[in-house]
Amino acid sequence: RLQVERAGLDQLKPKPPVSDLAFGKMFTDHMLSIEWDSVNGWHAPKIEPFKNFSMHPGAKVLHYAQELFEGMKAYRGVDGKIRMFRPMHNMARMNLTATRSCLPNFEGLELLNCIRELVMLDSEWVPHDSSSSLYIRPTMIGTEPTLGVAPADEAKLFVILCPVGPYYSTGFKPVNLLCDPSYVRAWPGGCGFTKMGSNYAPTLWTQKIAESRGCHQCLWLFGDNHEITEVGAMNLFIYLKNEAGENELVTSPISSGVILPGVTRRSIVEMCSEWEGIKVSERRITMGEVMKALSEGRLLEMFGSGTAAVVSPVGGLHYEGEMHQLPTPEDGLAGRIMEEMSAMYYGKVVHPWALDVEDWKVDTQQVLEDYKQPDAMALS
Repeated sequence: RLQVERAGLDQLKPKPPVSDLAFGKMFTDHMLSIEWDSVNGWHAPKIEPFKNFSMHPGAKVLHYAQELFEGMKAYRGVDGKIRMFRPMHNMARMNLTATRSCLPNFEGLELLNCIRELVMLDSEWVPHDSSSSLYIRPTMIGTEPTLGVAPADEAKLFVILCPVGPYYSTGFKPVNLLCDPSYVRAWPGGCGFTKMGSNYAPTLWTQKIAESRGCHQCLWLFGDNHEITEVGAMNLFIYLKNEAGENELVTSPISSGVILPGVTRRSIVEMCSEWEGIKVSERRITMGEVMKALSEGRLLEMFGSGTAAVVSPVGGLHYEGEMHQLPTPEDGLAGRIMEEMSAMYYGKVVHPWALDVEDWKVDTQQVLEDYKQPDAMALS
C-alpha cells in the first residue's frame, strides 16, 4: 500500500519562472522511494518530502555501477490537463534494464500508478507552458553494503521530478556530428540496448573530443563497414530517396542489440508508417550508403530522436577528416514530426498515447515488443 507524507509549508520550494528552468537542476517538493531485499521482496512504496538519503560506502552501486534509470515526462496541455506519454513503454524498458543489471523486476503498472500519484501531488510543478514539461527520473540502485562482485541482495528504487524548460530555447538549430569509428558506444552481446548509467559516463570523454572538432555530439559507428547506430544519447533517423526512387525513413533495428529501444523512436516509426509517401524501414545502414546518397542529392534529412529533444536535426557530418553539410529544410520531416508529437503532448489533439493523469486509462494489453531481452541475452 502506498504511504504518503506531504511536505510541510516550511519545506515547500518556490516555483521558478519558465525562463529560469534548466535541465535537471531544480527538483520538486516530493519523491517516491521503494526498498527491496532478497528475503522480503518489495517493501511498501513511500511518497515523502524530497530529501537526501544516506548510503553505506560499500554499496554495490558505488563500486560496480549496479544501477539503471529511466527518462519520461508529464506535460500540461493547452486545456490545463496533465498528460504522460506512453509511460508503460518506460516501465517495460526499465524492467528490461533491471534484468540485464541483475536488479529486481517489478510490476510496471503498479510502479506507474505510484508515479502518477507523485505527479499529481506535485502537479503545480508542471510548467504552465506549451514548450516545457515535468521530467520524471525513475532510478534503481544496488545498495547491499558488500564488496563482493555479485548481484546486490538489497536495492532501492526512487523517482524524482524536475521542471524543465524548452529544449530549443534559442530555436530549432541543427547539430554537427563527429563520425569516427575509433569510438564505440556499444557492441553485440553488450548492454547498449539498456538504460544504465555505465553506458553514459564513458561518452563524456568522446563528447569533449567531438566539441574539440567543432561538433556537438558523436555519431556512433560500428564495425569495418561503419554501420550507423545512434547519435549522442539519442536514436537516429535518416530520410533519403533510395535507389528505387522511394522516400525512405531509415532507423537502426532493435535486433542489432546495440541501440536503446527509444519510446520516441518507436512512436516516430509507428506514426510515420501511416503517412502517405514514406516508406519506414528498421534496417542496418552504413556511412557508405549515406555518403553516396548525399553525393547524389538523395539525402533529404537526418535527425536524432529522444525524450528530451523529441527530434534534433543534423546539419553536418565530420567524417574522414572533412565536414559534410546536410540539408535541413525548414518545412521538412523533422519539423512535421515535432509538430505532430507536440500536439499529442500538449493536448492539441486527442490521442491514446497521451494519458490524462486524472482520467487514468492505461492499456494493459499494449504491445511492448521492443523491450524484451535479446535472444543472446536470455538465460537458458
